[in-house]
Amino acid sequence: MQDELSRLLAEQENLHRIIDNLLEGIIAHDKQRRIVYFNRTAEKITGYRREEVLGRDCHDVFGGPFCGGRCSFKEGAPLHWEDKAYPLTILTKQGEPKRLEMRVTGMADNKGEFYGVLASFRDVTDLITLKIRSGELKEFHGIIGQDSKMLEIYRQIRDVAANDYPVHISGETGTGKELVAVAIHKESRRGGGPFVPVNCGALPEGVLESELFGHVKGAFSGAIRDKKGRFELAHEGTLFLDEVAELPKPVQVKLLRVLQDGTFEQVGSEKSISVNVRIISATNKDLKKEVKEGRFRDDLFYRINVVPIQLPPLRERKGDIPILVEHFIQEAKHQGYEVSGLSHEAMALFVSYPWPGNVRELQSAVRFALIRSKGMTIQPEHLPLELRQWQSTMPQKGRSRKLDILAVREALERTGGNKAKAARLLGVGRATLYRFLQDHPSLT
Repeated sequence: MQDELSRLLAEQENLHRIIDNLLEGIIAHDKQRRIVYFNRTAEKITGYRREEVLGRDCHDVFGGPFCGGRCSFKEGAPLHWEDKAYPLTILTKQGEPKRLEMRVTGMADNKGEFYGVLASFRDVTDLITLKIRSGELKEFHGIIGQDSKMLEIYRQIRDVAANDYPVHISGETGTGKELVAVAIHKESRRGGGPFVPVNCGALPEGVLESELFGHVKGAFSGAIRDKKGRFELAHEGTLFLDEVAELPKPVQVKLLRVLQDGTFEQVGSEKSISVNVRIISATNKDLKKEVKEGRFRDDLFYRINVVPIQLPPLRERKGDIPILVEHFIQEAKHQGYEVSGLSHEAMALFVSYPWPGNVRELQSAVRFALIRSKGMTIQPEHLPLELRQWQSTMPQKGRSRKLDILAVREALERTGGNKAKAARLLGVGRATLYRFLQDHPSLT
């Protein structure tokens, strides 16, 4: 009996030794969120020592749910469990942001009953940082682009995801401001919580206030029941205020108070409601100019513009156009469209066009061309009228008709100087690219 006990203890020690030497962090807690296991890799990744966490409530140890908005134990143990996997951004004990890939599995006791969860996670911070720096990333949370300007946007998204500071996204119409807002939300610890968008320019002042803050029954004609506003719906998540420059002055005042102390009153009520919401705003206007001309409060501007992100227009990242066109074509294939391909001439026109409507206009143009081509190779005549008119105004001679220095430089950088691959990326023949390079020796 003593030999059997010794054997079991030895096996347990070996098991602990094995788990301690895994490259993945391991944390396990019971149904009451008491941490029962925390391996050495978990210590290294999080900065917390095993002695600090064992036997304690997970939320108390980390100052909130380790998994943020994705935590399944915020309101107590779930009645049913399904294994989960998701990306997660955490702050270490030292305040350093880290990107993890997390997998959470249910544990059962010797009776087969749900006992708690075991989470395994690995630190992919350096890997993603390396991909961004090397230009390897083509897509990030649904945002398509490999241009250096877009790689900088990816880096900014990761940086701001680690905290709850308000973010203001500016950029022309169609540059993807809401996509960036969604990416920040998903990368953050609020990623499992609600993402609630509201278009501040689409609703009249009276309706907008009710939409944002809610109302009580009888507050105004037509208020036949109590209604929660977007702030309440976004509790423990993110509220995205699109076209924030269109907010009327009275609503700006009320919004300022929410940002200051996290409380507000519903329309027709005197009861204060507290919320925990992160604010991300966006506009295609110059907010500083709006402040200077008296249309936007300066104190609100400084509240929402804590972390500014400026999205580049598509015409400033033309090297991304072939990637975007291919992405939209692949989307169409998945939806059942027949696509034979895209001619060099059509691609050259896509690349040279200035795209006043940015990525949204490009997507519409690709869809239009797919319908017009009826499964054949897309030619210039299949493109929208605006592009065909642009083609007719372009000079018939001269290399600038198809190429520009910025697009060629980016194509050469991405292909490591391989001119044949760069020509394919630009949608032109090799001879066209060679002639252009002869006219611009600084590129070689």
